[in-house]
Amino acid sequence: MNPEQSYLQPRILVPFVVMTLIWGSTWLIITGQLGSVPAVWSISYRFAIGAAAMFAYAALTGMPTAIGRQGHLLAAAFGLTQFCFNVTLVYLAEEYITSGLVAVIFALLIVPNSLFAWLFLKHEVSRRFIVGSVVAVAGVAMLFIQEIRASSGSAATVATGISLALLGMLCASIASIIQATKGAQARPIMGMIAWGMVHGVIANSVFALLFIGPPVFDTSLPYVSSLLYLGLMGSALVFPLYIHVIRAAGPGFAGYSNALSPFLAMMLSTIFEDYRWSLLAALGGLFGLAGLFIALRARRPVPAGPVEAGGIDAGAVDAGPAKAAP
Repeated sequence: MNPEQSYLQPRILVPFVVMTLIWGSTWLIITGQLGSVPAVWSISYRFAIGAAAMFAYAALTGMPTAIGRQGHLLAAAFGLTQFCFNVTLVYLAEEYITSGLVAVIFALLIVPNSLFAWLFLKHEVSRRFIVGSVVAVAGVAMLFIQEIRASSGSAATVATGISLALLGMLCASIASIIQATKGAQARPIMGMIAWGMVHGVIANSVFALLFIGPPVFDTSLPYVSSLLYLGLMGSALVFPLYIHVIRAAGPGFAGYSNALSPFLAMMLSTIFEDYRWSLLAALGGLFGLAGLFIALRARRPVPAGPVEAGGIDAGAVDAGPAKAAP
């Protein structure tokens, strides 16, 4: 197989690994945001920090952030689905079920991502990638059963949390497809994400003012430190990497990051929350890793735009709206 058609290229694999490691930790960190501050306000603060950090970095490095009127329409659609609906539903879900169960549900993101990419973007799906996905989903199903069994909530509480998480996953998938379209790929990653965060912050803040009340803030160290981590590492750093992987390798492969995140989240839970691994959870983890290994050896789909011509710097992050490549 041509190396240029492989997922194992460093410009795809390195950002994939980094974003997976960071996202695997955010499920635990989000629990530090729950409590005295309404979730919608915490989300607004998080992405306000993320957007500010991205605009500041772009200004210091000379990266373009102008995306034009059409770009703002795309950024608004992406921002509402990713930074408003998706994240709000995740925070709300974690008030009903454990962060581990929410992470497991989001591990299924590879399914709608691959399906939508095939339906709307005409991305080819290789047989090897399908086999790997089936194996990974089987592993996720084992983890799902394990987390359901371990849940201490009532059936109604668990059902509510699962429903919220599933809706959040669907919103995340829609956002991924928006970012994989030619219109989004024709604009700089930094600008699309930063302005998407701005649109998300505005929507969250308006909703909070209308239905929750005036801003509330917690000055305690756990809340502030978790907010800064989520805003800087879990937003300003990880989302550009995620969108780069979507543009370079397709939404289906990018969704594998969510398939691996639960295993990392559970490892952290083992250290910090005394999580006990069962045989079913261990088998689920092994199946997930095996599925990823199979999929990594598959031929990747040809992206909708010419991002494959260069790496993160040359072909994605620093490209301006006037260039052919994003």
